[in-house]
Amino acid sequence: MKTVDIVKWVATVIQLAGYGLTGLNIVPWNVFAFIVGIVLWFLVGVLWKDRAIMVVHLGAFIAIVGGYLNS
Repeated sequence: MKTVDIVKWVATVIQLAGYGLTGLNIVPWNVFAFIVGIVLWFLVGVLWKDRAIMVVHLGAFIAIVGGYLNS
């Protein structure tokens, strides 16, 4: 298995954990999980040289951190 595949699956599991934590209203751990998952998915975009993945996760990072700082 390639490094990018490992990063991709770790990021996916962490993002799913973030959704679960959100559903259970476990704050701020849900935000931290999302931040880690977003950063890892951004790294996948870099490794794949896929700008669309990088842009969407940069936007998600800005939104989640902005929301967290405003709460």
